[in-house]
Amino acid sequence: MSIDPYPTMTWVPPTSFAMGSDDHYPEEAPTHNVSVHGFWIDTYAVTNIQFAQFVEATNYVTTAETAPNPADYPGMDPKWAVPASVVFSPPPGRVSLSGEPVWWSLNAGADWRHPLGPHDSIIDRGDHPVVHVSWADVEAYATWAGRELPTEAEWEVAARGGLDGAAFAWGDELTVDGSYLANTWQGEFPHENLELDHFAATAPVGSFPPNGYGLYDMIGNTWEWTSDWYQSHDQIEHPCCTMTNPRGASREASIAAHMADLAIPRKVMKGGSYLCAPNYCRRYRPAARMAQDVDTSTCHLGFRCIVREPDETATNPQSTD
Repeated sequence: MSIDPYPTMTWVPPTSFAMGSDDHYPEEAPTHNVSVHGFWIDTYAVTNIQFAQFVEATNYVTTAETAPNPADYPGMDPKWAVPASVVFSPPPGRVSLSGEPVWWSLNAGADWRHPLGPHDSIIDRGDHPVVHVSWADVEAYATWAGRELPTEAEWEVAARGGLDGAAFAWGDELTVDGSYLANTWQGEFPHENLELDHFAATAPVGSFPPNGYGLYDMIGNTWEWTSDWYQSHDQIEHPCCTMTNPRGASREASIAAHMADLAIPRKVMKGGSYLCAPNYCRRYRPAARMAQDVDTSTCHLGFRCIVREPDETATNPQSTD
């Protein structure tokens, strides 16, 4: 009889694959060969119900629920020294897609319990992915659960579902027989959402078909944190050689690469979200990647956890009687 040690997780076997892409955004290039050991990964993104269980057990308070210390942010307007998080606010009509994105707002009172602000609630969204979680928040959850966050390589190979080199997690076309296979944006971003996939914001986990490994929502719905500090793929020393279980840059290198007034380290986030659109952010692909400040939470960023197989020579951790 097969024993499933992690019934809410899915096994990703040891795999070698071509990571990244040379055909889309420059930060995804160059394609390079990677090999990862097998691991278990959450079949679904962590949900509001699951995160609530963690909070109830630990009395944890998230970053978005905590007022920032003005001393940590020189020049910050004191009015923003309040609990807040970043929320998508669609403009009434067409706007320029270059320059500062006007569709984001820092909303006081927005947090994982109140995704759009203090008057919003998740009371009927328990099976939606938790959002408004910073890096410290997801790390705390993973520690409590006895798990870890995936590296960028682990996340990407899991998202590919065995389709090495395919543009999407399901093949090379965005739609299949006219159907959308992930929660993304249809229409002209950021003002026109046609909702052809039937969702305007987050969807309940598992609303779309699984990938080849049986994992749900690796693409779209919400971006997902990984454990890697962000660096450009073009900083890879030997892209021609296969790297085994690679890790991202050091924290210091991530800070150095962040050309901003505040040198806040950044992690890699993967997968795209319900806000990714053909006319603006075509990052609903396994190779896509973006940098995320570790102190920032948003309405379209969540996570899932992994468990690494202790015996890295094993090809399948299930045992039989």
